[in-house]
Amino acid sequence: MKKSIAILSALAIGMITQPVFAQDTSEAKASVASQEASTYTQDEITQSAAKFFGKSSEKVGMAVQKIFKDQGEPVGYIQGSEVAGAIGFGLRYGDGTLVMKDGTTQKVYWQGPSVGFDTGGNASKVFTLVYKLNNPAAIYRRYPGVEGAAFFIAGISVTYQQAEGVVLAPMRTGVGLRAGANAGYTAYSKKRRINPF
Repeated sequence: MKKSIAILSALAIGMITQPVFAQDTSEAKASVASQEASTYTQDEITQSAAKFFGKSSEKVGMAVQKIFKDQGEPVGYIQGSEVAGAIGFGLRYGDGTLVMKDGTTQKVYWQGPSVGFDTGGNASKVFTLVYKLNNPAAIYRRYPGVEGAAFFIAGISVTYQQAEGVVLAPMRTGVGLRAGANAGYTAYSKKRRINPF
């Protein structure tokens, strides 16, 4: 009798826990689907950037393709404008809007110094792909970068900046003349700052 009760109890526990495991699996799948849905596709970024820059999707697509090959799908992007200039020592100021895949938007300002073999000035439209940013408020920090490491595709310059796991890939196109290489950082802030440091 005791054996029968033990067997029935084991069967009952097995039947109760089976749906729970099934539910855990479906929740895991939903979580993966949610993560996949929280990034932009290459086509979405190409269309948004082409519209922003006023260039053909084909030209912008070449630059976007290179970034996607290097970094994958972004969780957001910043679209804005900036002015920059240098005579050995340089300064950069810009502002724009951070747009996350989940629809969150917020104003962003950036500024930063640079030093190097760099002369000239320029005004640019900037479309920055944002990676591994779980909390939009975490965008506000300094991001080191090397401008001399920029590559040019279809008239668009692209650089990479990284800090504490977050990667930014600014794409720039604009007017002006600036030549050379420099190293520095870009600080993103909630408010406009005159002091680039």
